[in-house]
Amino acid sequence: PAPPRPAPQTCPLLLRVFTTNNGRHHRMDEFSRGNVPSSELQIYTWMDATLKELTSLVKEVYPEARKKGTHFNFAIVFTDLKRPGYRVKEIGSTMSGRKGTDDSMTLQSQKFQIGDYLDIAITPPNRAPPPSSRMRPY
Repeated sequence: PAPPRPAPQTCPLLLRVFTTNNGRHHRMDEFSRGNVPSSELQIYTWMDATLKELTSLVKEVYPEARKKGTHFNFAIVFTDLKRPGYRVKEIGSTMSGRKGTDDSMTLQSQKFQIGDYLDIAITPPNRAPPPSSRMRPY
């Protein structure tokens, strides 16, 4: 018989992903009072899933996102403990057909918590993504 497989270090979770194809994240009021945007994808994954792995899962669902140069901007949407409603935290980006600095970033490394949502703003290759509200130092 085969030797027993080591237990995984992280347990799978149901990741609720919301995508836009206009390069902008959803507005936070679209997540209020139990509502969520209609573009929901449900992905079973792990806390150590990388942004690159999540990108390829999204591309399986949206063939148009496979075009080289398509830009994916990831953000975590989470409940604000200090005031009612949700907050968004941009965590990184990937691009179809190109290696990037954020590819190996994991959900866990960005303090993702089970119950948070992932919002992915997808920008087609011919359109530059809107400038981020804040520049990230590299």
